[in-house]
Amino acid sequence: MNNLNIRVLDESDAGAYQELRLRALTLSPAAFGSTYEREAAFSMDTVRERIAPSTEKFVLGAFAESRLAAIVTFVREPGTKTSHKANLYGMYTSPEVRGHGIGKSLLLELITRAEDCEGVERLNLTVVSDNEPARRLYRSVGFQVYGVERKALKTGGIYYDEDLMVLELGQ
Repeated sequence: MNNLNIRVLDESDAGAYQELRLRALTLSPAAFGSTYEREAAFSMDTVRERIAPSTEKFVLGAFAESRLAAIVTFVREPGTKTSHKANLYGMYTSPEVRGHGIGKSLLLELITRAEDCEGVERLNLTVVSDNEPARRLYRSVGFQVYGVERKALKTGGIYYDEDLMVLELGQ
């Protein structure tokens, strides 16, 4: 896709981030642990604080034609014994730009940045087990399933299993 720009979001991106995040929660409610209702109630100050980058967390955004089209969040584990791990959360690509490699480009950038974080050795994520497009995308950049959590999410009386996936960095 032409004019693709991937960068760390900051507080000035809060409005665009919130718009895309709420769209994700509306169009794919089973894919996320949060809900539209919960996050629609967030103040803009809360959203700004949520996406403010630090040494332990950041949100990457992919801009296609100057519009935020995909997001993913990196959060390093805070504990002394767990700081070698980081988690990938909230991956979402707008339906209108899917199939153009934007999600994969975003993941590859996140992996590169994770490898630059001193001491981070592995990335973990969870994905709804029946979300085959997302599972395929994660596998394409090297993530592997190491377990399944049965009934991990429940929405509208329906349970969803989640695959636990890991990418060992520097291999």
